[in-house]
Amino acid sequence: HDGWAEIRIDREAKRNAMDRATRQAMLAAFEELRPSAKAIVITGTGMAFCAGMDLKEREQDRLAGIDGAGDEWVSVNIAIRKHPAIFIAAVNGVALGGGATLINVCDLAVASTKASIGCPEMGFATYPAMAGPAIQLSGITRKRAAWLVLTTNRIDGVTAERWGMVNECVEPDQLLPRAREIASHVAKFEK
Repeated sequence: HDGWAEIRIDREAKRNAMDRATRQAMLAAFEELRPSAKAIVITGTGMAFCAGMDLKEREQDRLAGIDGAGDEWVSVNIAIRKHPAIFIAAVNGVALGGGATLINVCDLAVASTKASIGCPEMGFATYPAMAGPAIQLSGITRKRAAWLVLTTNRIDGVTAERWGMVNECVEPDQLLPRAREIASHVAKFEK
């Protein structure tokens, strides 16, 4: 688009979980867009924004003695923070663990009323190593961050807006139009 771009995570069958190929594709897209995009909208396909890391792939890698998925995911998040563009999360549905991290690492976020945001890691005896700190640093209160991390309960888009985790909450059919409107507006500013 004129001065802005849209990246869609397209692994609908896996709830847009981040596998190695997706992480690498995102990093490549960020670099490709570096000279031209002043704003980048990130959204998901289907009923999910991003279900976090692809845990099945991580388990297969662990059994094969391969490590590095966590480092690659950290690289994606650092690349967003270091990129000159303004990143806008368009949270269309489920955002779990790394998906919640992705919301928090973006500069702005718009959520659908159908969004479902949470950190399920404690439910399988793992602390959310990235999502937990990202939520705690997102600006929501300590008690609300602890609620998400320690209870594994999810919040909807309306609650995420009320808590300050997203800037706006809109009906599903307005999500992408609103995120695109914001991106177009931001892209008009000189950097």
